[in-house]
Amino acid sequence: MHELSLATSLVDTLLEYAPKNPKSKVLEVHLRVGKLRAISTEQLKFSYEILAKDPFLKGSELVIEETPAKIHCPQCGFKEDFEVSDDSYHFTLPTLSCPKCQSPVELEGGDEVVITRVRIRSPKK
Repeated sequence: MHELSLATSLVDTLLEYAPKNPKSKVLEVHLRVGKLRAISTEQLKFSYEILAKDPFLKGSELVIEETPAKIHCPQCGFKEDFEVSDDSYHFTLPTLSCPKCQSPVELEGGDEVVITRVRIRSPKK
């Protein structure tokens, strides 16, 4: 269950940047997750809810955007979303070749996990 370890890292990272004011509170955490990561968004949200017990994080919402994998052929310039029909790529990504010129293609996304935005409520001064 790598969703739990990912949620643990996410919570640890957010707590590192917690403001010194104890009344500040995270409202939303936006995360971009590539489909090639084979992450269950439901399990990740569930794990986050369990781990986000610190008052700075408690009750915050984890918003996840899944992004498709994209391939690019440096030889002919072909670009396209990459869809995988089975989960074998979870362990190793297959060698891919361009459908137009058969050259090896490069992966241009779909394997990322990125915090894109954190919405925090700060107390009025």
